[in-house]
Amino acid sequence: MIFLRKFMLFTVLLVVLAISVSGCSVFMAAKQPEKKDISLLKEGVSRAVLISEFGAPVISEYKNDKRFEIFKFVQGYSTGAKAGRAFFHGAASVATLGLWELVGTPAEITFNGDEMAFQVSYDENDLVDEVKLITKE
Repeated sequence: MIFLRKFMLFTVLLVVLAISVSGCSVFMAAKQPEKKDISLLKEGVSRAVLISEFGAPVISEYKNDKRFEIFKFVQGYSTGAKAGRAFFHGAASVATLGLWELVGTPAEITFNGDEMAFQVSYDENDLVDEVKLITKE
């Protein structure tokens, strides 16, 4: 009887420890950047729409009476992909009693989205007339 109680207590403590340890990669997966709608980067879209999706441009200047802007952002993941990754990390961490965190946390640090930059030029009505991909890392 005493052995059974000790075993149950040990099991409960082990499960609590595994659950408490399984958090870093789960949290990191859930907090990855959101996926941006890069289909908006096309001719005819208004400047206001681009700013609402990508935020303020990092550079905004006029050349030859034409506005040019550079938008820089991290292309993240859809909500479903982030939730799936978080669930997988949580399940793997519990199943391995927290050992998965040794793999899952570095994986989430590595796969944290792609940094992208686009140069956009506008016509006289602040509608996109040209888009160039500058970087995709």
